[in-house]
Amino acid sequence: MQSSDDRARGAGDGPERSAENRRDHGAPTHEVWHQDPWYDLSALGWDEPYDAGAPAPTVPPARGEPDPAAARAREVYVEVQRSAAFQEVRSRYRRFVVPGVAVFLSWYVAYVIAATTAPGLMARPVVGAVNVAMLAGLGQFLTTFLLTWAYTRHARLRRDRAALELRWDTQELTRETRGGAR
Repeated sequence: MQSSDDRARGAGDGPERSAENRRDHGAPTHEVWHQDPWYDLSALGWDEPYDAGAPAPTVPPARGEPDPAAARAREVYVEVQRSAAFQEVRSRYRRFVVPGVAVFLSWYVAYVIAATTAPGLMARPVVGAVNVAMLAGLGQFLTTFLLTWAYTRHARLRRDRAALELRWDTQELTRETRGGAR
């Protein structure tokens, strides 16, 4: 099928037809290349082959290859993880976080269920234009801040000092195994 200017319909698609149209209408014929500033070939290493003067990238050693210092450091971390002090820090963490998450998620799910199954209850006005749903929604924000405050307080009072001492001891033990000075 032909258009009114004697070209096939659908012509003009693609770069070759665009160049012809620019020539036909007096536009410059040079191609415009879009360069994305976030796509840097030199940073990716794709702009030069390996033999262009730069050495080929080295492959890191496999995990199975023995490194005595790393093996001793790994043993230190396993020893610390099995220690009573580490287990106490973890149990203090769990004793706070598990009930806190359970209570907060229960409260959130109850809010969502009430909003979907009891719209009459949620629309009940409390004071002026403020209804039960608005108060419950604001309560979600309030409990989030309250839980965050309680978590940071619990961590500061019951875990941070013991965790810091564990970290210090672990660093000293790994420094000793790698041959560093105390």
